[in-house]
Amino acid sequence: MEDVLIAENFKTDFANLKNEIHKTIVGQDEIVNQLLISIFSGGHALLIGVPGLAKTLLVNTISKTLGLSFNRIQFTPDLMPSDIIGTEILDENKVFKFVKGPIFHHLLLADEINRTPPKTQAALLEAMQEKSVTSGGNTYKLPNPFFVLATQNPIEQEGTYPLPEAQLDRFMFNIWVDYPSYIEEIAIVKSTTSNTKIDVNQILNEEKIIQYQNLVRKIPVSDNVLEYAVKLVNKTRKNGEYANEIANKYISWGAGPRASQNIILAAKCHALIKGKLSPDIEDVKSVAKPILRHRIVANYRAEAEGFSIDRIIESLL
Repeated sequence: MEDVLIAENFKTDFANLKNEIHKTIVGQDEIVNQLLISIFSGGHALLIGVPGLAKTLLVNTISKTLGLSFNRIQFTPDLMPSDIIGTEILDENKVFKFVKGPIFHHLLLADEINRTPPKTQAALLEAMQEKSVTSGGNTYKLPNPFFVLATQNPIEQEGTYPLPEAQLDRFMFNIWVDYPSYIEEIAIVKSTTSNTKIDVNQILNEEKIIQYQNLVRKIPVSDNVLEYAVKLVNKTRKNGEYANEIANKYISWGAGPRASQNIILAAKCHALIKGKLSPDIEDVKSVAKPILRHRIVANYRAEAEGFSIDRIIESLL
């Protein structure tokens, strides 16, 4: 009974969160949905879009509404791992002391993550998986909850480093941020070229977020939904048990088990925001695309024939 009450509160708080975020963010409803689902499912998100689409403003606004500490790191080619996680220094007593880096916040915005070399990108791997960092042989826990929201510019090629597959797999969602519609752009220009200052209110706090994360994990999933999700991921693997003609023809590498786990978690959260206490196949379909699109590697044939990753996923669904 208590979980039912918490689920009702979650649905209400989720709606209030979105209303508050949309005070400063025009449109992008599905993007806001996916970001919040990743947070309440305990995952990280990668936002891909051209500059000027309010990706940084969106993340900053979300941190304020959630009542979380926020930090932004601008990833550059000369950024070092110690610039992210911190470093050991010799204090006045000649004793080594760990000075925490900017990663020690609830919400970290890794801006233009693909502009830094793989060595520095790798500094995030332990943080994203274990929620801790290691320096000088000592392990330091990160704040709870902890999320990495990273941005990437798809058209900037000079001075960029593709994210390794192990890094990409740590992100729950790969979210495409598209241009606003004509009507939305009018609203954006009107609101950002006047003296009006919009303040967003805090809706949740750390304790509530952790409570809702626990709720997402607790809700049950029927066997047929679980099997559908795992079968869907299996379909992405070339020559796999359930791979279809499209997969065998256009996919080089498919998604791993982490994709199945993330789909089920995200489907549970998606069900809760719709007022359901258990996810169905429609919930799985709703979250599948952003979870799978960065875990599938298409081959040259797909590129030559104009078969995008999203189109491949749609055929598998």
